[in-house]
Amino acid sequence: MLAVYFDQPGGPENLYLKEVAKPSPGEGEVLLKVAASALNRADLLQRLGQYDPPPGASSILGLEASGHVAELGPGCQGHWKIGDLAMALLPGGGQAQYVTVPEDFLMPIPKGLTLSQAAAIPEAWITAFQLLHLAGHIQVGDYVLIHAGSSGVGTAAIQLARKAGAIPLVTAGSPHKLQMAENLGAVAGFNYREDFSEATLRFTKGVGVDIILDCVGGSYWEKNVNCLALDGRWILYGLIGGGDVNGPLFSKLLFKRGSLISSLLRPRDFKYKQTLVKTFTEQILPYFSEDCPQRLLPVVDSVYQAIDIRAAHEYMEANKNVGKIVLELPQ
Repeated sequence: MLAVYFDQPGGPENLYLKEVAKPSPGEGEVLLKVAASALNRADLLQRLGQYDPPPGASSILGLEASGHVAELGPGCQGHWKIGDLAMALLPGGGQAQYVTVPEDFLMPIPKGLTLSQAAAIPEAWITAFQLLHLAGHIQVGDYVLIHAGSSGVGTAAIQLARKAGAIPLVTAGSPHKLQMAENLGAVAGFNYREDFSEATLRFTKGVGVDIILDCVGGSYWEKNVNCLALDGRWILYGLIGGGDVNGPLFSKLLFKRGSLISSLLRPRDFKYKQTLVKTFTEQILPYFSEDCPQRLLPVVDSVYQAIDIRAAHEYMEANKNVGKIVLELPQ
């Protein structure tokens, strides 16, 4: 099979399509013939040599995929049959023509979605669901500040926050991205190049936000604490802005009685992911159906062919995308 590959860490120029052995499904696994995958920041970090896959996971890039079931491994419980359309949450391996998946990490594709749209759901939407509900314990009426509001996780979090009865606010880097976020349901947006903290406090009449979804980290810490409400939950899930903090973080956080919660999805154990996928499938997935009046929609910015993987990485690194960058595999 063909797979996205790189021989040594470095820039996008190191990426190419390579013929590698097709995997065989093990106990309780399904072999998925991949139609599409999607890019995540983790792919860029892994390419740079800064984020190794979890033990036992494929070294091929790709944390999500859509396609159809090509083969069933021994011990499968009968949930899936050959030919079924499905999408999958993965620890790696999605950017290849085939990938093996534990059967409990597969989800049906909602009515009315294309395979490219479906590929944009698993990692971003399950991450946003985990951050808001499991880590953030989101409540009706909560103010939620979503950094990188036009990213895959950001565009998912806006819609999920609205569905939960909360009030999503976003930061982004351009008027176009802020407008797109507001079109999805954000009630306000602030350019991160200005003082988003003061703008957030003005909007909330000095109260601050109950939840912050933060993929930036170090460079935002002071502004985050400043606009966090009393007893607020600051949820850290990325370090785009670095991991170092210089200053009185703990005293400021203590004064707010704030909680700093860190969360990563990729390295979680099998049981956690199994339960998370099941909960997401039951509670959220039906709302993607074209029959749902308050429909959720994955936001696809662009679709690249796998042969153009270098250009796809360059595009993500330039922070141009609003929503997900999808990669279609050769059929």
